[in-house]
Amino acid sequence: MLSGKNILIGITAGIAAYKSCELIRMFKRQNANVRVICTPNALNFVTKLTLQNLSQNEIGIEEFDVKDFKPEHISYADEADIMVICPATANTIGKVVNGICDNLLTSVISAFAKPIVFAPAMNTNMWNNVFVQENIQKLLKNPMYSIVEPDSGYLACGTEGKGRLASLDKIYQTTVEVLNSIPKKNGFLQGKKIVVTAGGTVEDIDPVRYISNYSSGKMGLALADYCNAQGADVVLITTKDIDATYKVVKVKSALDMLNAVNDEFESADYIFMAAAVADFRVKNTAGQKIKKTNDDEITLTLVKNPDILKDISSRKTHQIIVGFCAESENLLEYAKDKIKRKGCDFLVANDISRKDIGFSSDYNEVYLINKNLDTVKIDRQEKSKIASKIVEEVYAKTGCLQTCR
Repeated sequence: MLSGKNILIGITAGIAAYKSCELIRMFKRQNANVRVICTPNALNFVTKLTLQNLSQNEIGIEEFDVKDFKPEHISYADEADIMVICPATANTIGKVVNGICDNLLTSVISAFAKPIVFAPAMNTNMWNNVFVQENIQKLLKNPMYSIVEPDSGYLACGTEGKGRLASLDKIYQTTVEVLNSIPKKNGFLQGKKIVVTAGGTVEDIDPVRYISNYSSGKMGLALADYCNAQGADVVLITTKDIDATYKVVKVKSALDMLNAVNDEFESADYIFMAAAVADFRVKNTAGQKIKKTNDDEITLTLVKNPDILKDISSRKTHQIIVGFCAESENLLEYAKDKIKRKGCDFLVANDISRKDIGFSSDYNEVYLINKNLDTVKIDRQEKSKIASKIVEEVYAKTGCLQTCR
């Protein structure tokens, strides 16, 4: 996943610095090129020789160790695709948000115009300090910065609470996700507009109650991220709160989603309908909270929601439309019937009866079916990888049509 990527790891002077050694190995195992910068005091916790052997590169420490007539902080900033600060101490975070560049690492961070992942680690009281928390919020004002918040647990200083470095798996995964969200200048979707829907719609009963489903929106988000990484102009229409570099339209109900899809429909090249849209809504939504009475039953009258997938499939001209279905039984039988009824170009089917995939899981296993009922199985794996294979398979079958239309 990281083959050919240049990852720059910054290590600051915290006891968790030793954990960065394993993080380097994780990146190297995925064929990334890893370079390391240490603050001078970080070498009190981990040795230069260890880091050099693990990364197979020289370790940056001194700010004015100039090579090839190019200042080191500019050289490092130009070469890397992403930076990971692990651990990020309160001291270094404070310097970064105030633009202080008093060592090589803080100078590189200041000159770095690409994504940076910060993994803070510190004493609980330091983490909870009002000024440290203000600095964390200031970091988040930079859209290129991501923070992997520390975990709670027993700390090296003998206290217990929040401040322990997040799991290396979480730091690694965040780095991969951030890298995948960076648009490629020559991605195969360059010049294409991709619309993706995600999440479960919410249908109000009254101001405090609603009908919905268990959809987490993870599959749709993974599709949007991958299309964005391949250079597409992405619009994500979702019921979830998402912070992304591409356009995100927040909706609530099925009717809201229909309106949002219609707004983007004409100019779209591909539409991935990954959202779980409620089939029904309450006919007469109560304006005030429905009060409990002595009756043992309450009757709600439901009416059908618009069938967004069927509607846009009947109106498409040049658009390629990919529907999704979640079934608890007879998966392929129901999916093949659905693609015939809906009229979409492809249908992605997954089995929600399994506990190891589907709703809320980071993993999935799906079947991709086309209009001729030809079926491709995509075996269980992370949703980010499922998303890439769906997009690549759909594009492989339709890319010429899109290019030549």
